[in-house]
Amino acid sequence: MHLADIMALRRQVCAGLLVTTTDRCPLSCAHCSSASTLRGKDIESDQLLRFVGSFTAGERPDVVMLTGGEPLMRPDLVCAVAREARTAGTRTAVLTGAFFARGGRLPAPVREAARTVDHFSISLDAYHEREVSRADVFAVLKLLLKQGTDTSLHIVGTGPDDSYLEEVTTAVSGTFGADVPMLVSEVRPIGRARGWALALADADAGRATPCAMAAWPVVSVDGRISACCNQDVVDGRSTPDHLALGHIATDGWAAVHERARTRPLLRVIRTVGPLHLTARVRGELVPGSEPDYCTSCHRLGDEPAAANWASRIGTGPVGELLERTAIEQRASTGPVGLVTEYGSSRYAHLVDGRAAGTGATQP
Repeated sequence: MHLADIMALRRQVCAGLLVTTTDRCPLSCAHCSSASTLRGKDIESDQLLRFVGSFTAGERPDVVMLTGGEPLMRPDLVCAVAREARTAGTRTAVLTGAFFARGGRLPAPVREAARTVDHFSISLDAYHEREVSRADVFAVLKLLLKQGTDTSLHIVGTGPDDSYLEEVTTAVSGTFGADVPMLVSEVRPIGRARGWALALADADAGRATPCAMAAWPVVSVDGRISACCNQDVVDGRSTPDHLALGHIATDGWAAVHERARTRPLLRVIRTVGPLHLTARVRGELVPGSEPDYCTSCHRLGDEPAAANWASRIGTGPVGELLERTAIEQRASTGPVGLVTEYGSSRYAHLVDGRAAGTGATQP
């Protein structure tokens, strides 16, 4: 499964499922969004496999993305989820920090996990390189490509002018050509980077800014399922009721899918975005006086007028049509458009090497 195929699904409601398999990680990368350590928790394997087992050929996500922490601290679980998901036609992908790659090694359990999943993505950036060398990551990529595994790199930098990004993307393209696509994004002030990374500029509340990140359900390590991949929600520091979709111990995919797809407030968040929704019900927002994009979403539960407005325009066939139109309009830009919006626009073309070819930057 190519990286661009995964990204093409990102705006589609319930086309994917994000799963935090563990909070543990042996690396200590300075920018880690989850600030994972070896003292973290693991998701309950039996509960997760039961939940994945509720997928059916007619009711399933297209892809399950396994993340962490470091998911390949649990390679047996990665394999088990991939095999269970495949019985219903769902593909799987794993995102790893490649802790195992020191010395250019691909240990047998990791090699088996790479053979079992449909896509294998490795994080590579200046912070990871302090933990695992680029040469070792490249050596592992060569082994993965040799065994026929679809691979990609998830690269982050401090901004579009970060010289590291130009240097590393040029090195990857020069070594692998189009065989290793790259998802390039920028460090955000969350996790270990909370005190030093730059925040995104706030969206303009005067225009609709749909939230594609509310499209895929997210399973936290404690089994909670939410419609948000914001780290505060995933870690349980903020758990707004309107973003809660259930729990893997008690719910199946069909119920989660129905809640995510039909709740009016979620539908409106995906259609116009939380800032625009808040501005509509309040009449206006005073620049600088309101919370940021995600915080405004988390506080929508305290805005009864927002829920009422969402119920009026987001319910039934009309609401479904509005959402579908918004998704289709943005989906027309493809994976490159998605990365332009949420990642590093300068390097967005590298997400699909099949279309963009090689080269680090565009004019």
